[in-house]
Amino acid sequence: MKAERKLEVFENPHPDVKYEITHQCLEFTSLCPLTGQPDFAEITITYIPYLKCVELKSLKGYLWSYRNEKGFFEDLSNKIAKDLIEVLKPYFLKLEAKFNIRGGIKTTIVINYRKEENYG
Repeated sequence: MKAERKLEVFENPHPDVKYEITHQCLEFTSLCPLTGQPDFAEITITYIPYLKCVELKSLKGYLWSYRNEKGFFEDLSNKIAKDLIEVLKPYFLKLEAKFNIRGGIKTTIVINYRKEENYG
């Protein structure tokens, strides 16, 4: 059964305060687009909410939905960040994806987003 790729949000209970939220997924998996072998990563998402926060069960299902998807590290990391930015419209979002060693090379992808007109 394939997990649904949908991020649910809820109203930020304290939009008057700029606070930071960090979520860590220590067991992210996807498939290598060349070999089909599994790739493993730790994904850390840090954001400063504007009007919306991400609901955790949907975030878990969303990340799990990549389990059988083939993709390069750079592509998958950017897709996840862009989807979160689209639904949250945060003041700030940072996604850090630390992929396990593949061919003797450890890869870390870091994406930073700042919505200048709402940040201050």
